Amino acid sequence: MRREIRRYERPCAPPWWAGNGQLQTLLGHLLSSGGEPLSRAPRREIALRDGDHLTVHERVGSSAVRVLLLHGLSGDVDSDYVRRTARVLAARGHSIWAVNLRNAGSGRGLARHPYHSGRSDDLACVLAASRAERPDLRHIVVGFSISGNIALLAAAEPAHAPDAVIAVNPPSDLARCAELLHHGFNRIYELRFVARLRRDIELVTRLGAVRPRAPVGLLDPLRTLDDRFTAPVSGFKDAADYYARCSSAPQLASIAVPTVILSALDDPLIDSRVFERVALSPHIRLHLEPHGGHMGYLTRADSGYERWLDGALAHYCDELAGH
Repeated sequence: MRREIRRYERPCAPPWWAGNGQLQTLLGHLLSSGGEPLSRAPRREIALRDGDHLTVHERVGSSAVRVLLLHGLSGDVDSDYVRRTARVLAARGHSIWAVNLRNAGSGRGLARHPYHSGRSDDLACVLAASRAERPDLRHIVVGFSISGNIALLAAAEPAHAPDAVIAVNPPSDLARCAELLHHGFNRIYELRFVARLRRDIELVTRLGAVRPRAPVGLLDPLRTLDDRFTAPVSGFKDAADYYARCSSAPQLASIAVPTVILSALDDPLIDSRVFERVALSPHIRLHLEPHGGHMGYLTRADSGYERWLDGALAHYCDELAGH
Protein backbone atom coordinates (compact mmCIF):
# COMPACT_ATOMS: atom_id res chain seq x y z
CA MET A 1 0.00 0.00 0.00
CA ARG A 2 1.29 3.46 -0.91
CA ARG A 3 2.26 5.47 2.17
CA GLU A 4 1.64 9.22 2.13
CA ILE A 5 4.70 11.44 2.16
CA ARG A 6 4.24 13.63 5.22
CA ARG A 7 4.62 17.37 4.68
CA TYR A 8 7.44 19.29 6.33
CA GLU A 9 5.46 21.47 8.69
CA ARG A 10 7.97 24.12 9.71
CA PRO A 11 7.26 27.29 7.67
CA CYS A 12 9.93 29.39 5.99
CA ALA A 13 9.54 32.67 7.89
CA PRO A 14 11.81 35.22 6.17
CA PRO A 15 13.91 37.73 8.13
CA TRP A 16 12.78 41.32 7.60
CA TRP A 17 15.74 41.95 5.28
CA ALA A 18 14.79 39.04 2.97
CA GLY A 19 11.05 39.48 2.80
CA ASN A 20 10.44 38.94 -0.91
CA GLY A 21 11.37 36.43 -3.57
CA GLN A 22 14.03 38.57 -5.25
CA LEU A 23 15.86 39.19 -1.96
CA GLN A 24 15.53 35.52 -1.01
CA THR A 25 17.03 34.48 -4.35
CA LEU A 26 19.86 36.99 -4.35
CA LEU A 27 20.87 36.79 -0.68
CA GLY A 28 20.41 33.03 -0.57
CA HIS A 29 23.11 32.84 -3.22
CA LEU A 30 25.42 35.54 -1.85
CA LEU A 31 25.47 34.52 1.81
CA SER A 32 28.23 32.02 2.55
CA SER A 33 27.31 28.39 3.12
CA GLY A 34 30.76 27.16 4.13
CA GLY A 35 31.68 23.52 4.02
CA GLU A 36 34.37 21.55 2.23
CA PRO A 37 34.12 21.56 -1.57
CA LEU A 38 32.66 18.34 -2.90
CA SER A 39 35.13 18.46 -5.78
CA ARG A 40 37.76 17.26 -3.30
CA ALA A 41 35.87 14.00 -2.78
CA PRO A 42 36.86 10.92 -4.83
CA ARG A 43 35.90 11.29 -8.48
CA ARG A 44 34.69 8.85 -11.09
CA GLU A 45 33.71 9.21 -14.72
CA ILE A 46 30.38 7.99 -16.06
CA ALA A 47 30.07 7.06 -19.74
CA LEU A 48 27.00 8.42 -21.52
CA ARG A 49 25.12 6.88 -24.42
CA ASP A 50 26.64 9.12 -27.10
CA GLY A 51 30.24 8.54 -25.99
CA ASP A 52 30.52 11.67 -23.84
CA HIS A 53 31.38 11.48 -20.13
CA LEU A 54 30.45 13.34 -16.96
CA THR A 55 31.92 13.18 -13.46
CA VAL A 56 30.56 12.19 -10.06
CA HIS A 57 32.10 12.92 -6.65
CA GLU A 58 31.35 10.40 -3.91
CA ARG A 59 31.01 10.37 -0.15
CA VAL A 60 30.47 6.92 1.33
CA GLY A 61 27.83 6.49 4.02
CA SER A 62 26.56 3.77 6.32
CA SER A 63 22.81 3.82 5.60
CA ALA A 64 20.86 1.87 2.98
CA VAL A 65 20.38 5.06 0.92
CA ARG A 66 22.45 6.74 -1.76
CA VAL A 67 21.40 10.28 -2.70
CA LEU A 68 22.28 11.60 -6.14
CA LEU A 69 22.58 15.40 -6.07
CA LEU A 70 22.25 17.31 -9.35
CA HIS A 71 23.04 21.04 -9.61
CA GLY A 72 21.25 23.84 -11.41
CA LEU A 73 21.98 25.80 -14.60
CA SER A 74 25.64 26.92 -14.88
CA GLY A 75 26.46 25.32 -11.49
CA ASP A 76 28.50 22.30 -10.41
CA VAL A 77 28.98 20.03 -7.38
CA ASP A 78 30.55 22.92 -5.44
CA SER A 79 27.45 25.11 -5.73
CA ASP A 80 26.49 26.21 -2.22
CA TYR A 81 23.12 24.44 -2.14
CA VAL A 82 24.72 21.15 -3.26
CA ARG A 83 27.46 21.37 -0.60
CA ARG A 84 24.94 22.14 2.15
CA THR A 85 22.61 19.31 1.15
CA ALA A 86 25.49 16.83 0.97
CA ARG A 87 26.62 17.86 4.45
CA VAL A 88 23.14 17.51 5.95
CA LEU A 89 22.39 14.14 4.34
CA ALA A 90 25.86 12.69 4.97
CA ALA A 91 25.33 13.48 8.66
CA ARG A 92 22.31 11.16 8.49
CA GLY A 93 24.52 8.37 7.21
CA HIS A 94 23.52 8.49 3.56
CA SER A 95 25.98 7.93 0.74
CA ILE A 96 26.29 10.83 -1.67
CA TRP A 97 26.92 10.94 -5.39
CA ALA A 98 27.27 14.60 -6.38
CA VAL A 99 26.85 14.75 -10.15
CA ASN A 100 28.43 17.28 -12.50
CA LEU A 101 26.28 17.65 -15.60
CA ARG A 102 28.12 17.56 -18.94
CA ASN A 103 31.21 19.80 -18.99
CA ALA A 104 30.50 21.10 -15.49
CA GLY A 105 33.07 21.16 -12.71
CA SER A 106 35.72 18.44 -12.91
CA GLY A 107 34.03 17.06 -16.03
CA ARG A 108 34.88 20.09 -18.13
CA GLY A 109 36.25 18.96 -21.48
CA LEU A 110 34.88 15.41 -21.24
CA ALA A 111 31.73 16.02 -23.31
CA ARG A 112 31.35 17.16 -26.91
CA HIS A 113 27.68 18.02 -26.43
CA PRO A 114 25.98 20.32 -23.88
CA TYR A 115 23.59 19.40 -21.11
CA HIS A 116 20.05 20.72 -21.23
CA SER A 117 16.75 20.60 -19.34
CA GLY A 118 15.69 17.28 -20.86
CA ARG A 119 18.81 15.16 -20.28
CA SER A 120 17.01 12.42 -18.37
CA ASP A 121 19.02 9.91 -20.41
CA ASP A 122 22.19 11.17 -18.73
CA LEU A 123 20.61 10.68 -15.32
CA ALA A 124 19.61 7.16 -16.42
CA CYS A 125 23.28 6.39 -17.12
CA VAL A 126 24.36 7.67 -13.71
CA LEU A 127 21.60 5.66 -12.01
CA ALA A 128 22.55 2.51 -13.92
CA ALA A 129 26.19 2.87 -12.85
CA SER A 130 25.20 3.43 -9.22
CA ARG A 131 22.77 0.52 -9.17
CA ALA A 132 25.30 -1.79 -10.82
CA GLU A 133 27.78 -1.00 -8.05
CA ARG A 134 25.30 -1.05 -5.14
CA PRO A 135 22.04 -2.78 -6.09
CA ASP A 136 21.24 -3.11 -2.39
CA LEU A 137 20.85 0.65 -1.87
CA ARG A 138 17.78 2.83 -2.28
CA HIS A 139 18.58 5.53 -4.84
CA ILE A 140 17.03 8.96 -4.23
CA VAL A 141 17.62 11.78 -6.71
CA VAL A 142 17.60 15.39 -5.54
CA GLY A 143 17.55 17.78 -8.49
CA PHE A 144 17.88 21.54 -8.11
CA SER A 145 16.29 23.95 -10.59
CA ILE A 146 17.03 22.69 -14.15
CA SER A 147 18.02 19.30 -12.69
CA GLY A 148 14.71 19.19 -10.85
CA ASN A 149 13.05 19.17 -14.26
CA ILE A 150 15.42 16.42 -15.41
CA ALA A 151 14.65 14.37 -12.30
CA LEU A 152 10.90 14.69 -12.84
CA LEU A 153 11.25 13.55 -16.45
CA ALA A 154 13.23 10.53 -15.24
CA ALA A 155 10.61 9.75 -12.62
CA ALA A 156 8.00 9.52 -15.40
CA GLU A 157 10.08 6.95 -17.32
CA PRO A 158 9.34 3.50 -15.84
CA ALA A 159 12.45 1.87 -17.31
CA HIS A 160 14.85 4.47 -15.87
CA ALA A 161 13.10 5.95 -12.84
CA PRO A 162 14.98 6.42 -9.56
CA ASP A 163 13.52 4.87 -6.41
CA ALA A 164 12.40 8.34 -5.32
CA VAL A 165 12.81 11.98 -6.37
CA ILE A 166 12.94 15.42 -4.80
CA ALA A 167 12.71 18.30 -7.30
CA VAL A 168 13.60 21.70 -5.83
CA ASN A 169 12.27 24.76 -7.70
CA PRO A 170 12.00 22.84 -10.98
CA PRO A 171 11.32 24.88 -14.16
CA SER A 172 8.61 22.50 -15.34
CA ASP A 173 7.25 24.98 -17.91
CA LEU A 174 10.41 25.95 -19.77
CA ALA A 175 8.79 28.46 -22.13
CA ARG A 176 7.25 30.34 -19.21
CA CYS A 177 10.59 30.37 -17.38
CA ALA A 178 12.39 31.79 -20.41
CA GLU A 179 9.73 34.52 -20.56
CA LEU A 180 10.09 35.38 -16.87
CA LEU A 181 13.89 35.53 -17.10
CA HIS A 182 13.73 38.23 -19.74
CA HIS A 183 11.81 40.82 -17.71
CA GLY A 184 12.58 43.23 -14.90
CA PHE A 185 15.26 42.46 -12.32
CA ASN A 186 15.40 38.88 -13.61
CA ARG A 187 17.50 40.16 -16.51
CA ILE A 188 20.43 40.21 -14.07
CA TYR A 189 20.16 36.45 -13.68
CA GLU A 190 19.56 35.94 -17.39
CA LEU A 191 22.70 37.87 -18.35
CA ARG A 192 24.73 35.83 -15.87
CA PHE A 193 23.38 32.56 -17.27
CA VAL A 194 24.05 33.62 -20.85
CA ALA A 195 27.61 34.73 -20.04
CA ARG A 196 28.39 31.39 -18.42
CA LEU A 197 26.70 29.34 -21.13
CA ARG A 198 28.61 31.21 -23.83
CA ARG A 199 31.77 29.72 -22.30
CA ASP A 200 30.24 26.27 -22.73
CA ILE A 201 29.50 27.08 -26.37
CA GLU A 202 33.13 28.08 -26.89
CA LEU A 203 34.30 24.83 -25.27
CA VAL A 204 32.21 22.41 -27.35
CA THR A 205 32.99 24.42 -30.48
CA ARG A 206 36.71 23.99 -29.79
CA LEU A 207 36.13 20.26 -29.31
CA GLY A 208 34.79 20.26 -32.86
CA ALA A 209 31.49 18.47 -32.32
CA VAL A 210 28.83 21.18 -32.60
CA ARG A 211 28.42 24.81 -33.54
CA PRO A 212 25.64 27.35 -32.91
CA ARG A 213 23.42 28.36 -35.82
CA ALA A 214 24.49 31.96 -35.31
CA PRO A 215 26.59 33.88 -32.77
CA VAL A 216 25.09 34.43 -29.31
CA GLY A 217 25.71 37.91 -27.88
CA LEU A 218 26.29 38.81 -24.24
CA LEU A 219 23.02 40.75 -24.14
CA ASP A 220 20.92 38.15 -25.93
CA PRO A 221 18.07 36.49 -23.98
CA LEU A 222 18.38 32.87 -22.90
CA ARG A 223 15.71 31.95 -25.43
CA THR A 224 17.96 33.19 -28.24
CA LEU A 225 20.82 31.05 -26.93
CA ASP A 226 18.51 28.05 -26.81
CA ASP A 227 17.21 28.80 -30.31
CA ARG A 228 20.66 29.20 -31.86
CA PHE A 229 22.57 26.59 -29.86
CA THR A 230 20.96 24.34 -27.25
CA ALA A 231 18.02 23.24 -29.37
CA PRO A 232 19.67 22.55 -32.74
CA VAL A 233 22.78 20.82 -31.37
CA SER A 234 20.57 18.63 -29.16
CA GLY A 235 18.24 17.45 -31.90
CA PHE A 236 15.36 19.92 -31.51
CA LYS A 237 13.92 22.10 -34.26
CA ASP A 238 14.16 25.33 -32.27
CA ALA A 239 13.71 26.71 -28.77
CA ALA A 240 9.92 26.30 -28.89
CA ASP A 241 10.29 22.62 -29.83
CA TYR A 242 12.91 22.10 -27.12
CA TYR A 243 10.77 23.74 -24.44
CA ALA A 244 7.66 21.80 -25.43
CA ARG A 245 9.36 18.40 -25.51
CA CYS A 246 11.50 18.84 -22.38
CA SER A 247 9.07 20.54 -19.97
CA SER A 248 8.16 18.07 -17.24
CA ALA A 249 4.73 19.57 -16.44
CA PRO A 250 2.82 17.41 -18.96
CA GLN A 251 4.51 14.27 -17.58
CA LEU A 252 3.72 14.75 -13.89
CA ALA A 253 0.56 12.65 -13.99
CA SER A 254 2.62 9.66 -15.18
CA ILE A 255 5.03 9.50 -12.26
CA ALA A 256 4.83 6.21 -10.38
CA VAL A 257 7.63 6.58 -7.81
CA PRO A 258 7.49 8.57 -4.54
CA THR A 259 8.22 12.17 -5.50
CA VAL A 260 8.39 15.54 -3.78
CA ILE A 261 8.09 18.81 -5.67
CA LEU A 262 9.28 21.62 -3.42
CA SER A 263 9.00 25.19 -4.66
CA ALA A 264 8.16 28.71 -3.51
CA LEU A 265 5.23 30.82 -4.65
CA ASP A 266 7.43 33.93 -4.68
CA ASP A 267 10.09 32.34 -6.90
CA PRO A 268 10.82 35.12 -9.43
CA LEU A 269 12.41 32.77 -11.99
CA ILE A 270 9.74 30.11 -12.35
CA ASP A 271 5.96 30.10 -12.18
CA SER A 272 5.26 27.71 -9.32
CA ARG A 273 1.52 28.04 -9.92
CA VAL A 274 1.97 25.70 -12.88
CA PHE A 275 1.83 22.78 -10.42
CA GLU A 276 -1.68 23.84 -9.40
CA ARG A 277 -2.83 23.89 -13.02
CA VAL A 278 -1.65 20.48 -14.22
CA ALA A 279 -2.60 16.92 -13.32
CA LEU A 280 -0.37 15.40 -10.65
CA SER A 281 0.26 11.74 -9.92
CA PRO A 282 -0.97 10.53 -6.52
CA HIS A 283 2.66 9.61 -5.85
CA ILE A 284 3.64 13.29 -5.72
CA ARG A 285 3.81 15.40 -2.57
CA LEU A 286 3.51 19.01 -3.74
CA HIS A 287 4.98 21.48 -1.26
CA LEU A 288 4.54 25.11 -2.30
CA GLU A 289 6.04 27.37 0.33
CA PRO A 290 4.74 30.99 0.34
CA HIS A 291 8.30 32.37 0.70
CA GLY A 292 11.74 31.23 -0.35
CA GLY A 293 12.48 32.68 -3.79
CA HIS A 294 14.54 30.56 -6.15
CA MET A 295 16.45 28.21 -3.84
CA GLY A 296 16.96 30.91 -1.23
CA TYR A 297 14.72 29.82 1.68
CA LEU A 298 16.21 32.04 4.38
CA THR A 299 14.21 31.77 7.60
CA ARG A 300 14.41 33.59 10.94
CA ALA A 301 16.44 32.07 13.77
CA ASP A 302 17.98 33.14 17.09
CA SER A 303 21.30 33.52 15.28
CA GLY A 304 19.69 35.81 12.68
CA TYR A 305 18.79 33.37 9.94
CA GLU A 306 18.91 29.70 9.00
CA ARG A 307 18.68 27.72 5.77
CA TRP A 308 15.13 26.36 5.83
CA LEU A 309 15.78 24.17 2.79
CA ASP A 310 18.32 22.06 4.69
CA GLY A 311 15.72 20.92 7.20
CA ALA A 312 13.08 20.38 4.52
CA LEU A 313 15.38 18.17 2.44
CA ALA A 314 16.45 16.18 5.49
CA HIS A 315 12.79 15.58 6.34
CA TYR A 316 11.78 14.53 2.85
CA CYS A 317 14.81 12.24 2.44
CA ASP A 318 13.78 10.56 5.71
CA GLU A 319 10.25 10.15 4.34
CA LEU A 320 11.43 8.75 1.01
CA ALA A 321 14.01 6.45 2.59
CA GLY A 322 11.14 4.73 4.38
CA HIS A 323 8.97 4.09 1.32
